[in-house]
Amino acid sequence: MCYIFLLNFCLFLMASTLHAQGLLDALSTGKTRVIDLTYPLNSKNAFWPGESYNSFKHEVLASLEKDGVYSGRYSTPEHLGTHMDAPAHFEPNQPTVDKIPLEDLVGLAVVIDVSLKASASGGDPDYRLKVEDITEWEKRHGTIPQRAIVLLYTGWGRRWADYGRYKNADENGALHFPGFSRESALFLSDTRQVKALGIDTLSVDYGLSGDFPVHHIFNSRGRWLLENLANLDKLPPTGATLIVAPIKIEGGSGGQARVWALIRE
Repeated sequence: MCYIFLLNFCLFLMASTLHAQGLLDALSTGKTRVIDLTYPLNSKNAFWPGESYNSFKHEVLASLEKDGVYSGRYSTPEHLGTHMDAPAHFEPNQPTVDKIPLEDLVGLAVVIDVSLKASASGGDPDYRLKVEDITEWEKRHGTIPQRAIVLLYTGWGRRWADYGRYKNADENGALHFPGFSRESALFLSDTRQVKALGIDTLSVDYGLSGDFPVHHIFNSRGRWLLENLANLDKLPPTGATLIVAPIKIEGGSGGQARVWALIRE
């Protein structure tokens, strides 16, 4: 049993290495597109509307005109803008953002599109990805590979420039935006063995969630999450390689991340 596991793992490493080398070769010859999935940081960035959270702040400390050098400082909550939730975010005894192995931050991207089901015109803003959505996707594109990074495209990025519409709170303060369901998270984590989830909303759990099951399911298994991703509509359902570079905060529950995808032409 151990031999079979080791053999499969070695084959996976060999395939990953060859794939990565092929992408780098194609990149150097202009045959690979690079898609930025990250919003720039500024004071208008969406952040979790918790009591102790605040907006991104940046100020100039020195200017070229006055000091001969341009420099500034910033402050931000960890969970603002395009960011990663480390496994320690919702579960004890799990890695903080600085402890995530670098090899875990690169992977094949799978994009599931529920934008019509979650759209403002006739769709359900509280839509949650169903297991049936995943199996329907697999009928068209094949079984989701182990260690993939599954991204949920909801179309919510169209609201990004308006924080009020993006968090979509009702008169009682309840948030309304789509996400993964508990059942789909269990299926992806345990049956398909994917290593991470990502989404173009404030949270992988839908807005009305009070117990955040998707966070708990993935964080308890030592796996991370991406939120507030940009440009998911520019990715194909399969074939992209995702690279994630989170800020390395010692002991951090997460942090801003530069995320981009490589797509071979």
